[in-house]
Order: sequence, then C-alpha cells, then structure tokens
Amino acid sequence: MASSLATQLAEIAANSRSTLNTKALKAAHSKSLIFEPRIAASQTFAEIYSLCRDGFEELCHLDPRFAYFNNSLWSEQSQEQDRTQMSKDENAALDKHIDAFLHLCGSRLRLMPAIKAVEWLIRRFRIHEFNTAILITTFLPYHTIPVFMTLLSILPSQLPVEYRFLNPYIKSLTALPRAAIVTQATNRPSFLSGLSQYTLESCRTKQEYPALISFWAGITAEAVNGMLDKGRSGRRAIQTQNNLALLQEIGPILSDAMVMKDVPGLRIASYMIVTILASKGNLGDAALSSFMDQLVLGWTADTHKTGLVCLCILSQFRSAKQLSARVTKALLKVHEIAATLSEINKDYRADRLANGLALALVDRLSKKGDIRGLPVVKSLLVSELLQKKQIKVLCGMLLVAPFRVNDEVDPDGQIRKELGSWLVSLSQADGNAGDSIRAAIKDAGVDIDELELKLGTSIRPTLAIEDAPDAMDEDSMPVVAEERTISVDFEKLSLLPEPPSSCLAQGSSSLLNDLSEFFISVAGNEENLKQFDEAPILSRPLAPTKSFYLSFYMRLWCGPVPTLAKVAALERVKLRLKEDDCADYDFHAIIPYCITALSDPSKKVRRAAGDLVTVIGQSFTKSSHPGQTWGTKDLYGKPDEFHWLSPEDVRKFIHSVLLPSLEESVLHEDHVLTALTSALEGETEKKISSSVRLSIFKFLSSTVIATPLLLTKLRLLKSLNSVRKISGTSRTDLLLPLLRWWASLAESDAQLVAAQQSVDEAALDKACVDVVIANNQAGHRLLVGLAKDAKTATRPGLIRAIFSRIAKIWPSMKSEPQLSTAQEMLLLAQTPLSPVSVEAAELLRGVDLSTKILAELLESLENELKMPTAPSPYAKRRRLSAPEEKPALNLQPSAEAKATVNKATFILELVQSSNPAQHPELLPNLFEVLSGLIHLRSLVGSELGYLQDLVLSSLSAMIPAYKNNKNLSIDASVGYGDVLALCIQRSSSPHVINAALLLVASLATTAPEVVLHSVMPIFTFMSSSVLKQADDYSAIVVHKTIKEVIPPLIETFRKNKRNLVASTADLLTSFVTAFEHIPAHRKHELFMSLIEKLGPDDFLFAVIGMLVDRYGPTDNITEFTTQIMASLSVETQLQTLIKSLDLTNDILKPKPTISNTLLGKHDKADQDPQKIALKQLTLLPNLLANRRLKQEIVKLTENDDMESAKVLELYAQLLEHLLTLGSAVKAKKALYSRVGDALANLLNLLSISSFIKIVETLLERKDVALRQKVLRALELRVDKESNTDPKSRAALLAFLPQLTAVIRESNDMGYKHTAVTCVDKIAEKYGKKDLETVAAAAATIAGDHCLGQPTQSLRVMALLCLASLVDVLQDAIVPVLPAAIPKALGYLEEMVAGGSPDLALHNAVYTFMTALAQHIPYMISGAYLDRLLTCSSASAAAGLDSEANQNRVDCLKFLATLVDSKVLFTALNNNWSKAVGYGYPALAENLRILGVALDKHTKSTVSKNATILAEILLNGLDVRRVVASADYKGPQQDETQLEALESAVNENALKMIYKLNDASFRPLFNQMIEWSVSGLPIQDKKGRTLRMLSLYGFLHTFFDNLKSIVTGYASYITDNAVKIVREANLKDDNERELWSRVLETLGSCFEFDKDDFWQAPTHFGTVMPLLVDQFLHAGKEGFAAEVTESLIPAVVELATVADSTEHHKDLNTRLLKLMRSEEAGVRLAVVKCQQELTDRLGAEWLRNLVEMVIAIRELQDDDDEIVERENQRWIVAIEKTLGESLDTMLQ
Repeated sequence: MASSLATQLAEIAANSRSTLNTKALKAAHSKSLIFEPRIAASQTFAEIYSLCRDGFEELCHLDPRFAYFNNSLWSEQSQEQDRTQMSKDENAALDKHIDAFLHLCGSRLRLMPAIKAVEWLIRRFRIHEFNTAILITTFLPYHTIPVFMTLLSILPSQLPVEYRFLNPYIKSLTALPRAAIVTQATNRPSFLSGLSQYTLESCRTKQEYPALISFWAGITAEAVNGMLDKGRSGRRAIQTQNNLALLQEIGPILSDAMVMKDVPGLRIASYMIVTILASKGNLGDAALSSFMDQLVLGWTADTHKTGLVCLCILSQFRSAKQLSARVTKALLKVHEIAATLSEINKDYRADRLANGLALALVDRLSKKGDIRGLPVVKSLLVSELLQKKQIKVLCGMLLVAPFRVNDEVDPDGQIRKELGSWLVSLSQADGNAGDSIRAAIKDAGVDIDELELKLGTSIRPTLAIEDAPDAMDEDSMPVVAEERTISVDFEKLSLLPEPPSSCLAQGSSSLLNDLSEFFISVAGNEENLKQFDEAPILSRPLAPTKSFYLSFYMRLWCGPVPTLAKVAALERVKLRLKEDDCADYDFHAIIPYCITALSDPSKKVRRAAGDLVTVIGQSFTKSSHPGQTWGTKDLYGKPDEFHWLSPEDVRKFIHSVLLPSLEESVLHEDHVLTALTSALEGETEKKISSSVRLSIFKFLSSTVIATPLLLTKLRLLKSLNSVRKISGTSRTDLLLPLLRWWASLAESDAQLVAAQQSVDEAALDKACVDVVIANNQAGHRLLVGLAKDAKTATRPGLIRAIFSRIAKIWPSMKSEPQLSTAQEMLLLAQTPLSPVSVEAAELLRGVDLSTKILAELLESLENELKMPTAPSPYAKRRRLSAPEEKPALNLQPSAEAKATVNKATFILELVQSSNPAQHPELLPNLFEVLSGLIHLRSLVGSELGYLQDLVLSSLSAMIPAYKNNKNLSIDASVGYGDVLALCIQRSSSPHVINAALLLVASLATTAPEVVLHSVMPIFTFMSSSVLKQADDYSAIVVHKTIKEVIPPLIETFRKNKRNLVASTADLLTSFVTAFEHIPAHRKHELFMSLIEKLGPDDFLFAVIGMLVDRYGPTDNITEFTTQIMASLSVETQLQTLIKSLDLTNDILKPKPTISNTLLGKHDKADQDPQKIALKQLTLLPNLLANRRLKQEIVKLTENDDMESAKVLELYAQLLEHLLTLGSAVKAKKALYSRVGDALANLLNLLSISSFIKIVETLLERKDVALRQKVLRALELRVDKESNTDPKSRAALLAFLPQLTAVIRESNDMGYKHTAVTCVDKIAEKYGKKDLETVAAAAATIAGDHCLGQPTQSLRVMALLCLASLVDVLQDAIVPVLPAAIPKALGYLEEMVAGGSPDLALHNAVYTFMTALAQHIPYMISGAYLDRLLTCSSASAAAGLDSEANQNRVDCLKFLATLVDSKVLFTALNNNWSKAVGYGYPALAENLRILGVALDKHTKSTVSKNATILAEILLNGLDVRRVVASADYKGPQQDETQLEALESAVNENALKMIYKLNDASFRPLFNQMIEWSVSGLPIQDKKGRTLRMLSLYGFLHTFFDNLKSIVTGYASYITDNAVKIVREANLKDDNERELWSRVLETLGSCFEFDKDDFWQAPTHFGTVMPLLVDQFLHAGKEGFAAEVTESLIPAVVELATVADSTEHHKDLNTRLLKLMRSEEAGVRLAVVKCQQELTDRLGAEWLRNLVEMVIAIRELQDDDDEIVERENQRWIVAIEKTLGESLDTMLQ
C-alpha cells in the first residue's frame, strides 16, 4: 500500500507545476524574453507589470481591439493572479483570453511593444508552461529572428508531442531551419493540423496577417508535396488508399480555407495546395469536382482570376466532361469569361475548363432552354481555346440541340430560333477557329441552310393548333402529317385580322412575327410558298398601292431569318415588281433595303438582291420615269420631314452608283457600301452633281432615322458615317435625331431590340455616335450632355462609344470646345467611381492637351490648394530658421482634403503625360501647386510623395526649354529655391528628394540666381537623406547636383570677395557628416566630384581635415583620403599637405582662426587642441607614404623644367613647414613622434640621389634622434632601391665614408647601430662594385669603435654586417679577420659560459662563422675550429631555442663540408672528450657533423684519414664504458640515448667502410678487435664487458648490412665469440646482454654465409657444440626468452648454412640428447628448436626422423604439459612436411 501511494505521489509531483522549492521558483521566475535570467529573477511582478503595460498601451494605440483585454489580462488584479492556485474553470477561461490575445498579437511580434506584452503573459501567467503549443505556434512564423531562439531557451523540458522536434534546437540554441518544420509537417499530421487550425481561427476572427498566411501556405504546400512523395507506391490500390488518406487529412482544411471570402490571401494559398494535390495525387473526378465546387463557392472579385487558374489546372486532371451546375453558374458570372480564359491560356492550359463549360451550357440549353450561355459558347469556340476534337464534339452537340429541345421547354419556338441564329453566326466566324467550326459542321453532314429551314419547319406558329404533336426528327416525320398541318395553318391564316398598312411603320402588330415564322416554315416548298404569297392577308394584288406586301418581305430579308428565307423574300418582291401593274410606280424606297441585302454575308442573298436592283432599275431610263412614288404615305407611318428622291435622282442613283458596282457587290459583301461612299463623296468615274449627292445623302439619312430595322440602320451608317458633309450639310445635321433616339432607350430596351433583331449592340452604339463630327456645336453639346446624363450612365457600351468618339474628333476640335470639354471631363472624372468617371479620365489621359487647357486645370487646382491659413511659401521671402512642420489644421473636412488629393493626382498625371517640355509656360503654376502640396500634406497626414514627384519631374522637363529659348525667363524674386529647399527638408521620400535635387541642379545652370540663396540648406538636408542612399540613381542625382550647383556658387563667392573655405564650411560639413552613412562604393566618386567642382587646390585640405577630425585617423579614413590624394596631381597633393600643416599649426595657436571655422571651436574642456592636432598629424605620414605620389615626384624631379622646379619648390616648403612644426611640438612627445614619421616618409619621396643630398644636410644637425631617423629612412630607401640602378649605386657608395665616420666618431650607440645597418644594406646591394670602400668600412666595423664596443646590440649588428661583408668582399676581407674572428669567438665563449645566454649574439656569431665557412673556409684554422666546436658542444647542451640550434647546426654543416678534412677530423677527435663531458646532445651533434663530412668527402680523402676516423669511431664505441666509469663527471645518459649514440657510430662506421677497400679496412678491423680485448686492464671486467657490448653491436650491424661480403671477417671474432659465450656469467645483466648480442651477431654471420665458411668442419665443429650446450641455460629461471630469441635463431641459421648430412646428424644427435634432460625448460627449448628446424629445412632435416621418433614418442607422455603440447605441434609440422601421418611410427 505504501509503495502504491509513493508511486502516485511521485506521478503527481512530476505533473505538478507548483513547488515549494525556492530555487525552482526562482528559476521559473527568471524565464524571460527580454531580460537575462539574473536580472529577471530579481524583478517583482509590479516592476514587470509597469514595464510591460507600456507595451500593451502602445499596442492599443496601434489596434483598438487590444483594449478588450484591459480588464482581464492587463487589469490591476492580474498582478495577484497565480495559475497554480486557480481552479480548472478559471484556468480554462484564462486560456481563452490568452489564445485570443496571442492570435491578435501574432502580426506584431517584430515590434517591441508586442514582445513586452507577451513578456507579461510569460512572467505572470507562465504561458510558456501552461499554453506552450499556442505560444510556439504564434511565434513559429518568426522562427528566423533572434526572439524565437530566446523563446526556445525558456520552454519547459516536456513539450507537446507535435513540438518535440524542437528539442535539439533548444539544447543547442541554434536557429530553427525551415526544413525541420517542413519535415515535421510531412511526417506528423497532427502538427500540420494544429498549424492549420491556428491559421484558420486567425482568419475567422479577422486576426490574420500576410506573414502567417505565407508561412502556412509554404509549409503546407511543401508538406503536402512531401506526403504525396512519401505515399507513392508501385501498387495502384495502395497508391489510391494513400491518396485518399491524405485527402481525408487535408481536404477539410482546404475546404474551410477556400470559402473564407474575407481572406483572399488564404484562398489563393489554398488554391496552390489544391493544385499540388491535383497534379501529383491522382485524384478521381469526384474529388476534383468537389474541390472545384468549393473553389467557386468562396471566390470573390479579388481571387477569381487566381481561382480560374486553379480551375484550369484541376480541369486538366479531370476527364473531359461537362462542369457541374455550381461551377457553371459561377463561371457565367465572370465578366468576359472567354477573354479571361484566353489570357490564362498563355501560361496554363485552359482548354478542358473551356470545353467543360461549353458542354455544360449546351446541356442546360437542351434540358432547360437556357439560352444565356450561347454567347459564352460562341466566344469559347471562336477564341481558339479549344482543340479541334473538342470543337468537333461541341459543334455536334449544338447541331443535335435543336432536336432535343421540345415544346415543353420551348413552346413558342424562340429558343430554337435563337439557336439557329447562333449556328449561322458560328458558321460565318473568321480565323482558324471559324475554319475549325465549319470543318466540324461539314463533318457532321449538315447543310447550314437546310438546318435553318429545318429549324423553321419544326417551329409552328402560335396560330397553329396548340394540341399538335411534339416536334420530331425530319426523317421520322410522316409527309402526310406535315401536309395536313400546313393546310390547317393556311386555313387559320385566312382567318387572321386586318394587317397594318406597313410592316416598317412604328408600332407594327405582333402579327408580323407570326407571319414571318410561317413564311420560314413554307420557304422550302415552292407550292406552299406560292400559296402563302397569295394569302389574302398579304394583299399581294394591292402591292403597288399598299405598303404591307412589299414591306413584309423587306422586313424579312433585313431580319435574322435563314438564308433561304431571305432569298425567297427577295424573289417574291422581284416577281411582283415585274408585273405590269407596278410599271408606273417608283419603288426607290426599296433601294436602301436592297443595299442592306447586298451587304449580307450570304452570296445567295446578295445575288437575289442584285436581281431585284436590276428589276427596279429597268423602270428608270433617260426617256421615261415612273409617275408615282411608292410608300410615301404609309411605308413609315407618318415620318417627320422624310426626304424622297426625284425620279431623275433615282435614275442617277441606280444607274450611276448601284448598277455599275452590282457584279462586284454580289461577289463581296462590303463592296456596295464602299461604292456608295465613293459616290456620295463624288469620287466615282461618272460624276454626280452635288445636289444629287446631297439628295441621296438626305434620302438615305431619312431612311436610317425612319426604319425600325436595326440591321438596315447599321449597314447604311457604315457608309454614311464615312461622309463628313455634302454642300455644307453634315451628317450630324441629318442624323443627330438617330443618336437622340438610340440614347433615349433604357439599357434593357436597347438590349431587347438588339437581341430581337440579332444586331451587335456595341456596333450600333459606335455607329450612332459616329454621326457626330468635329466642331459641330449641336453634336458636341449632345455628346457632352449624354456623357453627363445619369440615364446614359446605365448603358456602359454607349458610354464607351461616346467617349471614344470624343477622343477621335479631339484633334479636329477648336481650342474653345476643347477647353470646355476638358473642364467637363475633369468634373466627370472626379465623380465617384463609375463607368462615366473612368471613361472621362481615360479620355483626358488619351488626348493631347494644350498649354492653355493644362494651365486652366492647374489654376483650378491652385484655388483648392490655397487656404486662408496656408499662404504661399514664396509669396514673400521668408527665413528657413524653423524647418519644423506646423501642426495639421483641421479647417477642411477629411473628405474634402482627400478629394483635393485625388484631383491633384489626376491633374498632375495629365501634365506629366502631356510632355511637359512642350509646355514651359506652366512652370509658375507647377511651383504654386508644389507649394500648396507641401501644406496639404499636413492636412491629409500623408507624404504626398507621388504628387510631389509628378510636379518635380514635370518642372525638370521644362527647364531645358528655358535654357534654349531666350524669350522665356524665370522670375528670381518669387522664391522658387525656398520651395525646393522646403520640399527637400520636409520630405522623407528618396525619390522626391532626388527629383528636387535634379531640379535644383537644372535651375542652377539655367537660372542660378533662383536657387543659390537656398543652396546651403539644401546641402544640409542632403546629408541626412539622399547621401545615405545606396542605389545608383541617388548617386547620379548627387553627382549632377554637385556638378551643376557648386561651380556657380563658388563663382558667386569669388565675385563677392569672400573667403571661399570659410563660406562653404556648412556645405563641407554636410558631406563630412554624411560620410559614415554614404555607401562604401559611392564615397570616393562622390567626394572626388565634390572636390573637383570646389577646386582641389583650395578645398582638399579642408575636406581631409574635417574627415579626420570627425572620424579620427582610422584605417578607413586613411585609405579613403589616400585614394583621394592619389587621384590628383603632384602639385595639388603637395599644396594640400602644406595647407594641412598650416591647419595643424592653426589648431595649436592660442587663438585659432580657420580651424575654428572648419573643425569647430576647441576651447572647451573636452576638446583638447593637442588631441585634435594629433589626429591631423597621425594621418600625415600615411599620406606621405603613398607610392604613387613618390613615383610621380621622382619622375618629375628627373626633368629639369618648370614643372619639376615647381614640385621641388613645394617639396621644400613642405619640408620647411614640417621641420618648423617639429620644433614647435618637440615638447609634446606624441605630436613630435608623428612629425618624425611624417618627415621620414617625406624624405622617402625623392630619388636616392636627391635624398642623399637631403640626408647629408640633415646629418649636420645636432639633434641625434633626428639624424638617427634620417638614417633609418635611408635604410628603408636602400631596401627599396634596385641593385641595377647605377645612379643609386654611385650615390650610396659615395655616402659610405660618411657612414663609417659616423661609426668612428659618434658616441651614441643607437646612432652607431643605425649607421652599421645602413652600411650593411648598402654593402649588400652595391658593395661588389667598390671593394676598397667596403673593405675600409669593414675594418672600421671590426675595430674597437664598433665590434669592440660593450653594447650587445651593436656587437650583434656588427657581426651581422661583417657576415654580409664576407659575402661581398670574400678574399678582400682577409686582413680584417685576424681582429674579427677572435673577438667573435671570445664573445661566444663568454656567452655560453654565462648564466643567461644572449641568443641574438649567439646567432650573430654563428652567422658570421657560416659566412666564413662558405666563402673563405681556409681562414678557419684548427685552433679556431677547436674553440668553435667546444662552444658548439656547450651550446648544444644549453637547451637553447630552435632558431639558435638551427643556426649552430647550419654553421657546423657548412664547416663539415667546406673546411679541410684533416683539420675537421682532428678537431672532432680533439673535442670528443669535451663533448662527452657535455653529454648526449653534444655527442649526437658531433656524430651528425661527422656523418655529413663522411658523406661529403671522397674515398681517397676518407682513406687518408682512416686512422683518425677509426680513432673517433672507437671513442664512440667506448662511450658506454666511459659514461659508466667512476671517473665520469658529465650528465648521465639513459639506455635510449646510449643506443642512439651507438646507432649513429655504427652508421658513420658503415659510411667510412663503404669508402675503404679491404686492404685498408682489414687492419682497422683487426685493430678494433684487439682494442676490445687488450685495451683495458684485466681487472676492469665491467669495462671490458661494456666495450665488448658496444663492439658486438657494431659487428651485428656490420654483418647484417654487408652480408656475404664480409663473412670471412668472422675468423677474427670466432675465438673471441666462443670464449664470451662459454664464459659468460648470465647472472650479470651486462654479460647476459653481451651473451645475447654475440649470439645475434653469430646468427647474422651464419645467415649470409655464401662461401661455405661455416660448413667447414673446423668452424662448424668449433661453434656447433657450444651453441647446443647453451640450451642447458633454458632450464634456469628467467632465461627462456633469451634462448628463444637469440639461441634458437642462431642454431637454425647454422643448420641452414651447414648444408651437410653429417653436420645435420651431429646437430640432431646432440639435440636429441638434450631432449632427455631432466629440466623441462631444456626439453621445451629443444622441442621449439626442432620445430623451427623442421619448418626451415623441411624434408632435409627429417632425414633423421627415425632417431627423432624415439624422442618424440617419449615426449608424448612428458610430465610437463607445455612440453607435451609443443611436442604435438612438432608432430603436426612433421606430418605437414611429409604429407603423411606419424601414428604408425609412434605406436
């Protein structure tokens, strides 16, 4: 029970957020987004609340919605709330407030107030613990900014599951990469769902922001893409299942997102994600259709274009079928859907969407009789959106549609009639689309004319019997039934009431429609047609006197009826006019309708119309004319003032205009109208008088006005509108009533009448307004009046036509009508947004506006900008001392101010688009407007940058006109410059500032007096604005401003005789202040432009001084000023340096003058003049160190001309100023030091010859420090001089005696040191050209005045210099060496003997000795070499640094290779005992030197010195003994060091042996053996043992390396080796090691015996028994290893080389005896030896197997397990060798 309780308590404690642990509480309280934990932990909630409350209040000012939380999260009581003490319900309520606050706060997390607000929630309500998920989600869009990493650092250890991927980034506190978020969203749907729900909730509450939507869209899109890739599978079923699972996860989110109409960004983002799903998800049609329905359900005007793109993409992955009803309805609402889809099709395929829409519309037509979609279908077909197959299918459905429409859907036949008309128009379409449509219709096997008639016969008129059967297909309809129906219709036809007098009179009866439809139904049957024609209702017999008959047919062929019906109507009229009773009548009233028919698209109609015109023309001849005009009484009812033609005019009209062009008119539909136009304009071959033309013009115009047929109006107007006027009568005078009538119709009425007659309403709009010509007052008033009429505004098409007409006639209008029209258009353009305002604005933008019009518009704007409290800023010249902007004045309502802004925008855009350069007279108006805009900005609270930019750009365009035209002038007294200065000051727009500056620049060149008084304020404002910009354009602006403004400004100062620098101090300050803000790549070019325009000779020093004073002599400033200086001439640079020194002198004066003006007053406590002067002087050396300056000065001074003289004069002045300044600041160490540096660099500017002269002069001064600096400068100069320059060589060598004199005479060691350095440099470069002078200098340096001085640094420099001189003089330095070498060695001996070695002196001595060894080694005698080697041994043991050791070793190597061999070997031998005393480092170094010498010298040299070399080697082999002796006092060596020394000795011995022959070496070898045996007393057994140990180490190396060549030398050591092995006391460590080394040596000797030396019985018999007896030692404790490692290999090698059966048998017999030893160790060692012998010799050794078997059998039962095991291994080896088992032999 206790255990269970403990577990429960532990679980509660783990999940609890409350604790009594004070440290934990303090740690929790220290979690902060703003403060460090240490600071946060010490803060109280009251302090935190006070700080964070400020941030919350700032948020409330930004967004009033935050005020909602004032009484909850931000109440005073919130300071006392503790979440751990609150109930569950209270915490839940608090969570809701926190969630709402975080959603609202998310858009402002980049602002500090928002961070402060969140800080309160974290500190007080611990939302990072209680609301972790919502807090992270809120900050997640900002995961790249530092505050997110701060948030990570305060999160609890237990994160929500979906956010545990943050743990690695929390631990490392690294930035969270986007890829990690995408990976989490891809692999964990819960994370993506949470992020999506957060985003959707923000959108629902209207708290979204672009960053959130963009972040969600990007993450979701990438995640969906990743999920699709992750779910791919080769099995379709699994693939489909994965896609459906993904759709279930993401589908609801996308559905919600797509219907949020108030958040267009979210919807567009969801479109993108849906597109990814569709393109990669293999979704079915149902899912795609569902997405499409959701998409159109939520789209708005803001997103429908993007939605259409998404629909297009979705449709491409959907099967080719019609769209759903919802999508279809939505697409029908899109304005000009076909054009929109065509635009989209340029980037995305839209054919399937267009096809699906068309199919759906045709289906709606068939099922519901909805014809609203037919225009869309036509647009889609002709837009070339669809593929050919799609067009074919769609046309097929259209052709079938008439048969699918029944009487229930279309009881009156209007739908089928409309469909037939659309099919006709489609068949006549132009372009590739029209060709495809006609091809599709042709493939369908349907003649369009027959189809029209079929449509007509299937439509029964309303007078027919209503209970007739449904329409059937033509093929299935019985002919008898059709005839019965027609007869019944004729019977009904006879019962119709009295028809009207004319079918063209206004208000004709609806009976005409019924008759027309009946005529269409019988037009295909001639008998029925005749019967219809003779029907009483048509009154055919009364045709000449009554208008009904002919007007009925005229209405038919000019109406929207099938082609064959038109042809039949024309034929009826033609036949009737041929009858005799018509011969006396004038039927010219029919001519306009014949012209209409002649312009019909159908050739059949045109041919029939031509026949009719011919018939009419036959009645008019020159000899006879018809007497009575037909139709004058009742054709048009009672038209007002209808103009009829006289018979003669009719005859001329027909015979001169129509008949000549009849044939061409039949061939082409447009020809008749063209011919008519030509005739009216008098351009025909047969000239027609103006009176006749005017009569025809009036007749046709009357017809256009009177006829109710819109098609006739339209086609006649096409010709009439091409005629301006005839005999003073314009078309406007005649046709203006037509425009009034058409404009008087309501939109619905106009649409209805146009639809009924199948006429394009837009074409009719254009034709009607085209009747108005330019400068016709009545027409102009009507057009403007219609534009202003509210009724007309309801007809957008007519409005567009009216404004298009005004724009077209604008160029022909006179100035006054243009002005009045422009004013009216301006008023219309300022009305609320409507088609009229848009068109008015476009009109003004599209026409050319004169200067007068623009001036009037600007004046109207000026009146609005002028206010009582806003006087013109230049009405009176004012001071600019108070640039602060006045507070806004609320004298005008906000709406009025906005209206003024809108008007100003529009008018200024008009001015800008009207080529302002052509209207320079507008300049005063524009400046007035600019002044008003500066004030207006305070009223509207906006920058108005765009408006100011418009004004400024227009003004800039006008300035060249004032410059080129002397008749134009700008009034300088008005104050335009002040306006521009104020504009620059008040504006924060870089574009506006740039434009204003360009205008200032232009004015400065054109009329400088206008702006020069305002230049200084302008440049001041530039420093804080445009100079900081990094773009190229701003740089161009600044350069142009400087170029154009500064020269006239300077010229003005010159004329006024003012101090130029002092006068421009403010200007310079502006640029210097802006320096740190100017982009780095712009600085040089900008300041160069400024300096060049100011004048570098006068102003460069001021610019440099001000820069250094403000920013200090930093690397940046130094580099910049150096570049500036290098860009100018030498004279300018020197003058600038002189003036800079004068400026520095002025700074240090008690009462400075120019420096106060440029740099400010320096009498304040915090501005020390010395510090300011130090800045200037710190820069000076860097300016003088410029290489380019030096090159140019040297080049100039080489010539003897005026320019050279000028440069030298300036140089002299600069030197004089610098020396004077040096004297003045001598007491000021820092300043004096800078002067010295500058002086050194200054002297370095001249050529070496000129420089030497200056040096000689300066060396005469008493100031040693100055002289020393001069010599240092000389030293640097020598380094840079070329050693091939003869002038430099001569000058410097000539200067050497003066340097040696300095060395002899001066008592200043530093001065001497510098002089020696100069000698060294000069001698090194040029010494070989004058050895005598250099030798004299060497003698001085080696003497007591230099090398003999006690100063160590001087000694070092002298030795280094002598080393260089050795290289230069070589043999010529020999006289100096007797004095130099002893001093050098003495100094070295003193140094190594002292306690603290001087490494510099050490290295210098060895450098000197190295030089001697390299060039004159014969001067190093044995005595010198003994001393040097002794010092070297001491140096090696002293533990110096690597450089010192390297110098010593290099020197000794040169000695080893270049000094005489005998001298060297003797010195090494003599120094050996001393080297032993210094220990291992000295000995190792001596042996290395010996090795180098042996490598270098030839065999003969080595042979000559073999004795002394052997002595050295023997001494080396005796080191082990000597070190171990009691007399040795040196440092002890360990075994490793002794082995290393012996190895080096052995290596050198081999090098020597390689260079000796046998005759030379054999005595030495014998001597070596005797030395080891007899060289020591017999009592010194240890010494003899150690000497033997070293010797046999050498012998082992000797035999091992020389192999069989030296096998014979074994005879010298055999007896000695046998003795050692036999008598060795193995209990002694040294003798035991010697025993092993002897055996190893013998083994090496055995191994390489190629001459059967050891096979000889004497040698074999001597060694073999001894070796076998040594196995007895194996039984002793601790000897097994030596036996195994040394003895067994030796025995095996001996057996191998003694290739004899007897020797093997003898050896085997002795070994087998030992195998019976009582000692197990002996038996074990022998068995191992037998194993090795068996492995090595194989079958050859096993010849004695019979003897071995007995021993083997015995050992199988050995008491020792190890012996028994090794014996078994031996048996295995034998069996392996023999290839058979030993079992039979061992049994």
